Amino acid sequence: MRITASAISLTVEDVQASADFFTHHFGFRTEMEADGFVSLGRDDAPGIVLLRRGIEVLPEDIRHRSAQGVIVVFTVEDLAEEEARLRAEGVEITLPLREEPWGERLFMVADPNGVPVELVEWVTPSGGDGSTGGATADAPADVPTGATTGGDGAPAGGSTADGAASAG
Repeated sequence: MRITASAISLTVEDVQASADFFTHHFGFRTEMEADGFVSLGRDDAPGIVLLRRGIEVLPEDIRHRSAQGVIVVFTVEDLAEEEARLRAEGVEITLPLREEPWGERLFMVADPNGVPVELVEWVTPSGGDGSTGGATADAPADVPTGATTGGDGAPAGGSTADGAASAG
């Protein structure tokens, strides 16, 4: 199998509100749209597809579900700068900036439909000797490559190596 692109598809109540949030605050662009559907893209991240809850293109058994239990994750280079920028743009910070012992720095916001968005950067863990205990700049040793974790240290959101989460 050769994968040529990837995207996360989120089912939400208000497609336009989520589309506006991701284009305005995260630099996505609208690539396609129709009634109840918007496809967003960036050159450096997987796409985001937004579908209106109840839309008939979805299988009947899932068309009324909304994006719950999913965390959209973006790995960034200057987390503090991004946090300050989003705060200045009026975005509510739902989980304040914090650093985990394994070297993950993160904070969270939510889109207008309540979809959690985590911004993360990896730093050398504070442990005194500078060792990462097998961790890399991309992920700590006890977390699967490409995954990020929730506040309890468990993998969260099934994020991909390039920073986007998947439903799981």
